Amino acid sequence: MSRGKLILRSKKDQAVRRFHPWIFSNAIKSQSGEVNDGEIVEVYSNKEKFLGCGHYQQEGSISVRMLSFFNEEWNEDIIATRIKRAYQTRVKANLLRDDNNCFRLIFAEGDRLPGLIADYYAGYVVMQCHSSGMYYMRQTLADAIMKLDGVKGVYCKFASSLTKMYEDVDEPSLLAGEEFPEDLVAVENGIQFMIDWKYGQKTGFFIDQRDNRKLLGELSKGKKVLNTFCYTGGFSLYALKHGAELVHSLDSSQPALDIIDKSLELNMISSSNHKNICADAVQYIKELEVDYDMIILDPPAFAKSRHARHNAVQGYKRLNAAAMRQIKSGGIIATFSCSQVVDADLFYNTIVAAALSVEREVKVLSKLSQPADHPIGMFHPEGSYLKGLILEVI
Repeated sequence: MSRGKLILRSKKDQAVRRFHPWIFSNAIKSQSGEVNDGEIVEVYSNKEKFLGCGHYQQEGSISVRMLSFFNEEWNEDIIATRIKRAYQTRVKANLLRDDNNCFRLIFAEGDRLPGLIADYYAGYVVMQCHSSGMYYMRQTLADAIMKLDGVKGVYCKFASSLTKMYEDVDEPSLLAGEEFPEDLVAVENGIQFMIDWKYGQKTGFFIDQRDNRKLLGELSKGKKVLNTFCYTGGFSLYALKHGAELVHSLDSSQPALDIIDKSLELNMISSSNHKNICADAVQYIKELEVDYDMIILDPPAFAKSRHARHNAVQGYKRLNAAAMRQIKSGGIIATFSCSQVVDADLFYNTIVAAALSVEREVKVLSKLSQPADHPIGMFHPEGSYLKGLILEVI
């Protein structure tokens, strides 16, 4: 079957020549043949030199997500090979073991499958499509995932951005294998978590904080901890498991907080020194009544586009300044940003601005990032999205 062709504007092919996987709409000069949404197109330079092929998408700023930079036939065998290689990378990283059976199986561009993420929970895989191309080939992807060792079923969800673009996106559904248990339990570093795979955010759990949860859990011993934007309580359970004196879990979603109680029961952790708080985090921090030793700030992405970056930076500054004003002397703040358009330098400078505004001495104890199952392609620095700082406030 012949493919549609896209010709790039002069000098707009430089990123593609460096194997960057995104082509923006303003880089396209012309097209020939039939170019349909979600289908594979061939990409050529202004002088009509072949550069590779990728999924075309009509809506959004990214018009093409590159699948290959070589003159190779894109087929189901290549898909299966990349999925298998992604799985083997996680096995090599020792993420599948008796005390850990949840990890990100596929991390979009990091695994050369742009527009697709998939998370593995005790043999059950939740896929999430972020592009029309991956959405249209979802059954092929699910069938390939089912061939991996230990996979029991594959469920497909769709990113909110995709459902906003297309009215005909199907409801989330089981694509292959056995039905998921309603109460799906996965183990992370020896701690059991209830996974809200059906109704929860993203795929049901934020696996990217696994290493950071472990580190902060170890720092929590004997401390009074406030975990804001806690969702289903990842940081909270680690803190309690490592002997925190007191843990308060704060989120604006009561259903998410209810799942924390179920996870406490699973792990036979007493709730006597734990409390759920359903409230707005920024407002709550401004009026703290407890002398916390540690405050964890792990908000959702404040900016999902460059247009929203300025407002996001101001939001991070206000949030961190409020925590710095309230924390006791010698207290620890663990602050994070998962906004891709706010890079590490901008985030760091924003936290510096917050510290200056409250006129307190702040030390950086550690810089944090994402774990091995969220690999960053050398030619796609945008894949480095998770930034974190552990701060001591004097």
